[in-house]
Amino acid sequence: MQKWLMKNRNRLTAATGILIVLAFAAKWLFKSEAAESGLLLAASLIGGFPIAASAWQALKVKVISIDLLVTLAILGAFVIQEFEESAIVAFLFLFGAYLEQKTLAKTRSAIKELVEMVPETALWQTADGDFEEVDLDDLDEGDIVLVKTGGKIPVDGEVVSGSGTANEASITGESMPLDKKPGDPVYAGTILENGTIRIEAEKVGDETTFGKIIELVEEAQDSKSQAERLIDRFSKYYTPVVLLLAIIVGLISQDLELAVTILVLGCPGALVIGVPVSNVAGIGNGAKQGILFKGSEVITKFSKVDTIMFDKTGTLTYGDPRVSQVKKYGQGQLAEQLLVSVEKESAHPLAKAITGYYEDLEAKEVEASQVLQGGGIVAQVAGQQVLVGNRYLLGQYHVPVTKQMERDMEELASAGNSLVLVAVNGQLELALGLKDEIRAGGKEDLAALKKLGVKNLLLLSGDNQKTVDLVAEELGLTEAYGQLLPEDKAEFVKKRQAAGEIVAFVGDGINDSPSLARADIGIAMGSGTDVAIETSNVVLMNGSFDRIPRALALAKATRRNMIENITIALAVVAVLLVSVLASSWMNMAIGMFAHEGSILVVILNAMRLLAYRSKLQKSRKLIENNFSQAAGPYTKGIESIQ
Repeated sequence: MQKWLMKNRNRLTAATGILIVLAFAAKWLFKSEAAESGLLLAASLIGGFPIAASAWQALKVKVISIDLLVTLAILGAFVIQEFEESAIVAFLFLFGAYLEQKTLAKTRSAIKELVEMVPETALWQTADGDFEEVDLDDLDEGDIVLVKTGGKIPVDGEVVSGSGTANEASITGESMPLDKKPGDPVYAGTILENGTIRIEAEKVGDETTFGKIIELVEEAQDSKSQAERLIDRFSKYYTPVVLLLAIIVGLISQDLELAVTILVLGCPGALVIGVPVSNVAGIGNGAKQGILFKGSEVITKFSKVDTIMFDKTGTLTYGDPRVSQVKKYGQGQLAEQLLVSVEKESAHPLAKAITGYYEDLEAKEVEASQVLQGGGIVAQVAGQQVLVGNRYLLGQYHVPVTKQMERDMEELASAGNSLVLVAVNGQLELALGLKDEIRAGGKEDLAALKKLGVKNLLLLSGDNQKTVDLVAEELGLTEAYGQLLPEDKAEFVKKRQAAGEIVAFVGDGINDSPSLARADIGIAMGSGTDVAIETSNVVLMNGSFDRIPRALALAKATRRNMIENITIALAVVAVLLVSVLASSWMNMAIGMFAHEGSILVVILNAMRLLAYRSKLQKSRKLIENNFSQAAGPYTKGIESIQ
């Protein structure tokens, strides 16, 4: 019976509404009070049964729910033979729940849209080279899949043949398509807008970046913040208090109708739903923009951040450095070959820059290597000990440094270079200066963070102090510290937290994992690597720096929306209770209408977050639109020539 009532709840709601309309028609058109009473009685019973069933289910687990208050109100109206009010109360409660369900589904639209981006089948290459359509669950790592124009990419992998352009908005939040050719990575859930490509699968199913995004957003939307948990505890005790208040008022006043009306008016529905619906809408908006919040608690805490610390490489800079100068000492040519041999084993941005600079040098076999955290690499190549790193590494191995070498390092650092030092068998042989370009628009984005209430902007880097100071001066940061080990950065975070500051740390999610984990809010830049998703609280899927002020603005807007909803809910309950005790016009039907109306108001208020855009986004969009309009004729002219 319980299952049937729940399954047919919407039909019962419609039936209740139709019976009420027929009852009023019988009264006003046919002047039949008997027909009116009979129809209203039927409406009360049909509408009351599913509400009573829900109340009974809650009582079985020792919870006094809102449904119980409404059930008692309907029964009370029955006792005093106010069938009109009992029918209207039942209908409004059911209809309000229906609208609530529909509007809540709208706030969860982001996760629904994400799930729909994943195809159910893929074109899989068989052993004889043909392609056949198979279920996505049947794919394995190493399989070759074919994607045609307009198709959804089903796996994370690498393009092995063909070319095209892919829209990766579902991963990064950016709608601009990217060219894809052999060797380029592609991600599940993205769309091949044109071209045909073959992909070798590297990750399938839930292990893809897209699968992890969906999992993260689902977990975030289902998690509860401290405010939600507090309201849950409040409503747990509040509902029995309302029931007790109604009983006391009824006993003192001997007015059963007044007691029943208090039951209806005291329902805390809007209060219970207001906070979670704000958080769900905020998380959904972020997901569309490639900003992943790990739960509603993260949003609340992030909105209060007053100190943000940044790593340098790949965060404030593009992470794409170039070798600008090389100082050679002693056997420089051999040292360069040994350096290339070591760096080809590393995926660090500086290593890529060095191997690119020495692309013509042949690498030797690396016999052994060890990473000294915060220092560099110690390797054994062709029977020789090779140190590649910074001054800290040289100090650990007692490598002598002459005054001329000191002056060279000072010169490179003063020019804004990052230093890479190479020692062979205990002797310094090379000093390389590498420059990394500061992100365009970074200064404006940092200024936007200050406008959003962030008081302290710190740069923490393992790079030399002079390079760090130059970057900080150019970007307008409040403090800058160089030559720091990962544990030093984490200690900085700890000290500022001890001083009462709420700290966010922005890094790449790999080298800075201790600081990301230690900070109140860890923000990972990058393309959504596994480490970034696991370590941080907020993931910026495409690594765009302007996502940081966007994320903070959205967090503040979500928290503000949550407070608005709490205020609306409490104000409505207070006004209704005062009205029923101090006026004669308030009744159950009006009270239930106001109660359901307040629930819809807080949901609609929260839904505004789905379309929320910060002032920064709006100004950037305006600039982009103006640029597009200005460039339009020029672009068309170029296209016609081509």
